[in-house]
Amino acid sequence: MRTNPIVGQGTSLHQWQGSQHLAELGSIDILSLVPPGSRAVIVAPHPDDEVLGCGGLLQLLAAAGRPLQLISVTDGSASHPGSARWPVARLSVVRPQESAEALRRLGLPMHRLKWLRAGFTDTQVAAEEPALRDFIQRHLRPTDVLFTTWSEDGHCDHEAVGRASAEAARRVGATCHELPVWTWHWATPEDALVPWQRARKILLSPEQIARKRHAVHAFASQLEGDAEAGLAPVLAPYVLDRLLQPFEVVFL
Repeated sequence: MRTNPIVGQGTSLHQWQGSQHLAELGSIDILSLVPPGSRAVIVAPHPDDEVLGCGGLLQLLAAAGRPLQLISVTDGSASHPGSARWPVARLSVVRPQESAEALRRLGLPMHRLKWLRAGFTDTQVAAEEPALRDFIQRHLRPTDVLFTTWSEDGHCDHEAVGRASAEAARRVGATCHELPVWTWHWATPEDALVPWQRARKILLSPEQIARKRHAVHAFASQLEGDAEAGLAPVLAPYVLDRLLQPFEVVFL
């Protein structure tokens, strides 16, 4: 893992919109990635990653009636270190609630969504990676298609979850695809570190983007910093701009 690359405001939406690599990416039909008879398993490091990384993908799969399983690896309670307004005890309750509301806003059939809370420690997932791999493996079938954060995404938890998911899928014989989330922050538009050759766009309609935007605004804790603790919002406007484009990217 590199030195923490998630600093400053990162690469702007305007810069990404000028990316030749991004412009030339081919698109893919998500229903071809999750064929009839397969289940989509979303493995999210923190409550919100499932919406930020693949809120459009989830809408498409739900509309097609594909079975969905969400694995929330941590409760996200370390997002505001040192904050009196957002202490760990409050976040551990609030953040999963925010995820539930966001998924409802996406229009997911909550009565049919299988949702597992794995209970790993926010920011410390790498130290528990073998146990996470085993947890994921226990809940997989060979016909499953996993979607998780990229193993080079720039956040220690995202990378550990990506590695654990890929290994669990390999052991079971399932398929695993990766999603960039914080990559949009630290990478540059023509960055050779990004596996463009494996990247495909999942195109989203204006209605799907609007639903995703509405869902993201359920994450009130992440939209709010704590000035007294010197904390800026995790989901600042420039972060959301990059994550609410008319497509999502998946690494095959």
